[in-house]
Amino acid sequence: MKNIVIKIGGSLLFNNTFQINTEKIIQFSTIIRNKVKYDSIVVVCGGGLIAREYIKTVRLFKRNEAFCDTIGIDISQINSRLIIASLGESAYPTVPKNVEDLSKAILFNKIVVMGGLQPGQSTTSVAFEAAELINAESLVILTDVEGIYDKDPKKYTDSKLIESLDYNQLQKIILKQSGNKQAAAGEYRIFDFVSLQILKRSRITVYIISGKDLNEFSKFWNGNTKIKGTIITN
Repeated sequence: MKNIVIKIGGSLLFNNTFQINTEKIIQFSTIIRNKVKYDSIVVVCGGGLIAREYIKTVRLFKRNEAFCDTIGIDISQINSRLIIASLGESAYPTVPKNVEDLSKAILFNKIVVMGGLQPGQSTTSVAFEAAELINAESLVILTDVEGIYDKDPKKYTDSKLIESLDYNQLQKIILKQSGNKQAAAGEYRIFDFVSLQILKRSRITVYIISGKDLNEFSKFWNGNTKIKGTIITN
């Protein structure tokens, strides 16, 4: 059986003025509704811009990070319901709230859509946990950049896309780029340390692709693995 997990950044579901990107959601749902070669599909939604705005405001009220994390989880689960609504009958109708829920949902031969699970855990690490649970052969991370770069492409114009990485090279990049905000609510990078540890033990192939333009993702979905992005393998 061939199973796959897709992590879609919450920021891809909204534009910069916080309006829902309806066309992007429809396009994404249309692509994955055509299952092609996959027996089981799990989609994990991030919290994105909306979650970060909530978290920023909650911090003004001096709430702790665990409380902020629960806000992010709630928003990611609401984002998941947007995808479920767009998928219609192709989707499992409710959002799994824990691994046990996911284990049951995957039995119904529907596309399962979920968000965050617990405080202190990024939705990226949720995606890896889901991939490990369903024995996924690959995990796709759709983000707002084209892959992993040698330095932040949003800050440095001379940053270079890294087309392929092994687990040790990825670890060095995470160590180099991590900072004090790595574990703060709403501040997770494309990769965090928890995700790395799950990746190393599960040996999943990871594709990081831009979700701003879903053409590359569509090519991948239809069997073309020669796409622009970053591939992480053992």
